[in-house]
Amino acid sequence: MSDSPYWNPKTETMPREELSALQAKKLRAVVARAYEKSAFHRRLLDGGKVRPERIRSLADLERIPFTTREAWMECQGAVPLYGDMLAQPEHDAVRYHMTSGTTGRRPLRVLDSRLDWKWIAECWCYGFHGFGVRPTDRVFFAFSYATFIGFWGAHYACEKMGAMVLPSGNMATPNRVRVIEEMGATVVCATPTYALRMAQEARELGIDLPRGLVSKVIVSGEPAGSIPATKRLIESQWGAKVGDTAGMTELGTIMMFECSHQPGGAHIIEDHFVEEVIDPATGKAVGYGERGERVVTSFGRGMIPVLRYRTRDLVVKVPGARCSCGRTFDLYEGGILGRVDDMLLVRGTNVYPRAVEAIVREYPAVDEFQIRLWTDEGIRDEIGVRCEVRAGHEEHWDRAAVDLQKDLVRNHEGLHFHVERVPTGSLPRFELKAKRVKDDRVVKGGA
Repeated sequence: MSDSPYWNPKTETMPREELSALQAKKLRAVVARAYEKSAFHRRLLDGGKVRPERIRSLADLERIPFTTREAWMECQGAVPLYGDMLAQPEHDAVRYHMTSGTTGRRPLRVLDSRLDWKWIAECWCYGFHGFGVRPTDRVFFAFSYATFIGFWGAHYACEKMGAMVLPSGNMATPNRVRVIEEMGATVVCATPTYALRMAQEARELGIDLPRGLVSKVIVSGEPAGSIPATKRLIESQWGAKVGDTAGMTELGTIMMFECSHQPGGAHIIEDHFVEEVIDPATGKAVGYGERGERVVTSFGRGMIPVLRYRTRDLVVKVPGARCSCGRTFDLYEGGILGRVDDMLLVRGTNVYPRAVEAIVREYPAVDEFQIRLWTDEGIRDEIGVRCEVRAGHEEHWDRAAVDLQKDLVRNHEGLHFHVERVPTGSLPRFELKAKRVKDDRVVKGGA
């Protein structure tokens, strides 16, 4: 297996017609099972007047109504703790995880069985093996093992592959950096933000990461993993290649990964998922090369079926032939491009935090940053970027601030951005998903 660039050569290189036939077979099975076992999905399908036997091919997928996060949360609120989505008895579960809910107080809860966890690890194996991780590697997880699902599945995938796992639990950042050096880690897994945080800590400790043994940094949890400027920054500070992955608590695992050829996008694991891209306003499918919202149907999770789940992720799907690796799996160009619902509306101008980060990360003088919005004199929305200056770049800050402001204005329809320097260490650091938008407006504009 280790001699092949593919974890599953048969499916990863399967001709598209055969792959579509395999997906259709799995789709028929998951719909029939969801209808029989899950009260939530029976209501969903009955509401759309869809009988399982009417789902014969991928073309029939659009007959199935969408599942939304709001409906999932509502279901769990009505039938605590897990709703009536489960397709297996609760006592079959061996793991519990949760993620932030839409209400701000009640989390979204998920359960998984032993078979689910076998599948969850398998999907992570596609991504890690595809990026070049092998049994000889020592893989360090900069991750706090708790109810957030994060890199849990990746941990088990590495064990399944035969690689040595170096967990770090609730270690402080300095200790994590020391362990990476002391144990000779060759692969590091973290969010993009935390990878940069560890690099900053390494400099303060006098540890030269580019001269170390780490050759790969695998990131997940933030769209920043596919922003070219952010990737270049991480690669320069670690002296290692950066590979992006993306998953969801709702799915339990990753559904896409960047292969070692780094084609500027991530392959969809299409033998385990069907991914559609729709116009978020109309719900109609869009074609290759068009931006839209990704909708996912999962084949592998037994406890909780997932049918046409609206993720609110913005993506652009392109054919797998765009990559020279030989996989037939389609790609999401640029990975996850942002969120349908994280757009900021500022004086009539659409602002995507991901787009702001792509510009800010081009400036070596900026270490950490935060986007701040406020209401001036009670009537006018303002937006600014607060920046900490990277050590050694203090003399370049004035020029960088002027250029950064011009870049932001030019790329946002002339909208004025304030650029402010703040003291080193004054902005929050993040181990998991970064929250770099501070919206203090009287009335918040949004998607």
